[in-house]
Amino acid sequence: MPKTAAPAPLAADPSRWKALVFIALAQLMVVLDATIVNIALPSAQTDLGISDGNRQWVITAYALAFGGLLLFGGRIADKWGRKNAFIVGLIGFALASALGGAANGEAMMLGARALQGAFGALLAPAALSLLAVMFTDAKERAKAFGIYGAIAGGGGAVGLILGGFLTEYLNWRWTFFVNIPFAIVAAMGAWMVIREPAGGRNRAPLDIPGVVLSTLGLVALVYGFTRAESAGWSDAVTVAMFVGSAVLLAAFVFVESRVKSPLLPLRVLLERNRGGVYLSLGLAVIAMFGLFLFLTYYLQVVKGFSPVKTGFAFLPMIAGMITGSTQIGARLMTRVPPRLLMGPGFLLAATGMLMLTQLEVGSSYPALILPAQLLLGLGMGTAFMPAMSLATHGVNPADAGVASAMVNTSQQVGGAIGTALLNTIAASATTAYLTDHAAAVAAGGPAAKLIQAQAMVEGYSSAIWWAVGILVASSAIALTLITTGRPGAGGPVASGDGAGADADADVKIPVIAH
Repeated sequence: MPKTAAPAPLAADPSRWKALVFIALAQLMVVLDATIVNIALPSAQTDLGISDGNRQWVITAYALAFGGLLLFGGRIADKWGRKNAFIVGLIGFALASALGGAANGEAMMLGARALQGAFGALLAPAALSLLAVMFTDAKERAKAFGIYGAIAGGGGAVGLILGGFLTEYLNWRWTFFVNIPFAIVAAMGAWMVIREPAGGRNRAPLDIPGVVLSTLGLVALVYGFTRAESAGWSDAVTVAMFVGSAVLLAAFVFVESRVKSPLLPLRVLLERNRGGVYLSLGLAVIAMFGLFLFLTYYLQVVKGFSPVKTGFAFLPMIAGMITGSTQIGARLMTRVPPRLLMGPGFLLAATGMLMLTQLEVGSSYPALILPAQLLLGLGMGTAFMPAMSLATHGVNPADAGVASAMVNTSQQVGGAIGTALLNTIAASATTAYLTDHAAAVAAGGPAAKLIQAQAMVEGYSSAIWWAVGILVASSAIALTLITTGRPGAGGPVASGDGAGADADADVKIPVIAH
């Protein structure tokens, strides 16, 4: 009998690289927004009459909506279509940004920030899952995720630069209005060039109990860490939030193990390699967010840098991340196992962080801070790139959105933990230093000011030591849990062609078919 010819593989989407431009632009907008508003907050607070007690809600409202709705947003993208979710997320984010820029009071501002977070929770997983289903060739996927990883890692620092410029030379409202052209261009481009592969939607009914439990559980968790930063870890509401979060998330896991069409199939979370990515990435973000906070305060308060100069001071980290992601991670991802990029990458970042434990009031920027940032950026860029790719490898296409949402969830929760935990450690060390030098502070004069500056730096150094340990732990987790081989090594492809694909098939080989 004559041999039957094997079916030809599906041709790659010819517009996929154009689509990457608009996906990357949207991701940059979301990442920028996480830090750009921080720079503008003091000016906005004064203009809108927001009290000191409520100013944190400008940041918290966004974080709660974004972190709490990510899993829901990811499943909506799977169910409704990633292109549709992506475009609606962009339009909604632009409208919410316009509302924030035009805010005439506290309520309008907080509402706008919550809306930004909600539409961001739809947009971010849709963007990452579009890459996951459009780029399936190993080498092309490496390049695409290299660009995406560089933006995900370095975009926050870019936000500090842009926020400084807009606040210093225009006004705080432009930190919101700047999102509108980003969103319009990305939405129009996506409408014209994105062609989502057929057969990747999840037609299963929506898991309403899962949506409610996961949203409330994540909101309670993020708010618990946010409140701990200002009210303390022993505060009754803080403790209640952590207890409530544990109960809700435990109930969520129980429900997901029982329902026929779960919001977050446990196979996505518990597969060894993806679980290792989510855990190591979340820990690394704890260290990163803490560092952004401390370096910003150190440069502005201790060294006297302007907002714009502070933003530019982060450029070495951005350059390191772009280089690590596109020139190291992307080039080696098809040649070596992901753990051999992520593990050493986190260790290199830990080395840069270790240098920053030597910060003093008079530390030289070129001699200490610049090389430390370069090492940190190179390490993070090298590790982030394979992490972003591996987090959606081997996932049934119908689950790509919710798997992508888990990446964003680990980053969002990690950011909340990092800001609260490391800031608390720094504050305790600063207080202890001031207590030990109380007599000199009470005497006043230049010596007292110097001691206060030294106390701040002592606090930063203590917290950065913890960040070093956290990055070492990230490296150990990546090297231990992530066991998959080279992404281009071949093997069976993920099941799930068509809308009726078996949504329960768990595939551990890092290849996606559509």
